[in-house]
Amino acid sequence: MGKYVSYEQSGVSIDAGEEMVKKIQSYVAGTFGPRVIPGKSAFAGMFRLDYDERLFKKNYRSPVLVASTDGVGSKVQLALMAKKYDTIGIDLVAMNVNDMLVLGAEPLFFLDYLAVHKLDASVTSEMVKGVAAGCRLADCALIGGETAEMPDTYAPDDFDMAGFSVGVVERERIINNNNVRRGDVVLGLASSGVHSNGYALVRRICFKQHKMDMGEPAPELGGAVLGEVLLEPTRIYVRPIVRLLAQYKVKRVVHAMAHITGGGLVGKIPRSLPGDCDAVLRKSSWPVPKVFTFLQEKGPVEEEEMFRVFNMGIGFVLIVAEDFADSIAGKLTKYGEEVYKIGRITTGTGKVVFK
Repeated sequence: MGKYVSYEQSGVSIDAGEEMVKKIQSYVAGTFGPRVIPGKSAFAGMFRLDYDERLFKKNYRSPVLVASTDGVGSKVQLALMAKKYDTIGIDLVAMNVNDMLVLGAEPLFFLDYLAVHKLDASVTSEMVKGVAAGCRLADCALIGGETAEMPDTYAPDDFDMAGFSVGVVERERIINNNNVRRGDVVLGLASSGVHSNGYALVRRICFKQHKMDMGEPAPELGGAVLGEVLLEPTRIYVRPIVRLLAQYKVKRVVHAMAHITGGGLVGKIPRSLPGDCDAVLRKSSWPVPKVFTFLQEKGPVEEEEMFRVFNMGIGFVLIVAEDFADSIAGKLTKYGEEVYKIGRITTGTGKVVFK
């Protein structure tokens, strides 16, 4: 009889998987709230959604579940280049929870999927550590996940990640574009940088055309290290927006919202507009971060293309009633956001117009 072969010889290590699970347990448990039902089984996560005032600060009368799934695109390749894996998970959470936030939903729980060439428990635990950090920022529980070791699918050191989130909103509080009207004010919340879109263009400019080093300081970025700027995590807007919406239990003063991701302001705001309205935005009404000027000049990239690819400094948008715009901007500023009045709603055909 020939020599036995093992799973380990095929490139998959069960022992490494078990070691990774031990390393991440404290990160995961740190995201749990009273609705999470811990279980010894790792087959699925459990989360309570019931009515019990003694246990929960908030209960739901007519709850609507909201689900989202997303990844972080080729930003994972920059994390690999920098050998820095503890922030990319924050991006993963942000890309999901910011999307559901647009409907007025607050996230409840999150699950992640990591796919790797070969499991390195220390590296993978850093990824999950970032996911857990993102979940804490979004006030949601990391109740499950999967790590797939696929040496025949992914090249050495390569990895990818995807996230899945579920949130809740009261049915009568769902935010859509039904209330958007002429005269509404468009408020923009500052982004933390490039966030998680446009990295194919970033990599082309920085590393294919100009052969830059992730560890080098860039004079055009005020001497900041290029890798640190490009890996700055996507801002999570959950706490300020959820807190804001809770201030208006009766009045519907927030008429629509948009998470500014791929497609930029010109691509994402129209999703929040009715067909008979335009959003007229003033480019001079907010400061464009240095990283975008840097990329535009290094490309070079036409300004129109920059606004189609990147967030250009505005990561989240609210369309609000004119009479409440100042009050809302003040509240969001108090909650820690940089807020700009970037435009108005006018009669139109459902598009963004710059002036």
